[in-house]
Amino acid sequence: MARMHARKRGTAKSYKKPFRPVPEDLEITPAEVEDLVVSLYRQGNSPSQIGAILRDKHKVPDVKAICGKKIVEILKENQVVMELPEDLLSLIRRAVRMIRHLRSNKRDTYNSVRLTWVESKIRRLVRYYRRTKVLPQNWRYSRETAELIVR
Repeated sequence: MARMHARKRGTAKSYKKPFRPVPEDLEITPAEVEDLVVSLYRQGNSPSQIGAILRDKHKVPDVKAICGKKIVEILKENQVVMELPEDLLSLIRRAVRMIRHLRSNKRDTYNSVRLTWVESKIRRLVRYYRRTKVLPQNWRYSRETAELIVR
């Protein structure tokens, strides 16, 4: 995990180009891409897994360039409901793994500190999602609810 305060700023990163033109030799239509996205989600794949599957198996370089919409937007239009955003769910899963580890290893202070960092990230992300109305205003994170969410 990245540290917030005691780290060097301005490190080099790779980034996705803002616009990629659609290749002319692409044989799949936007409607077919949308159907694939919905069917892959119903099979139990997350949006990032859907993007990787479309890239690797179906030779779709960028869903947004072809359809004009992101994968999550396609899912919302087709009334496929995502309970929690993917990044929040992965952080909660990580916290649950750390909590389970700490139950059997109570003196693991290193893991205990990292757990507080992960939980603070979760709380910041929840605050953002409540502000942008992705989560309801009364949604709260707690260790007990985290165990139930992951199951």
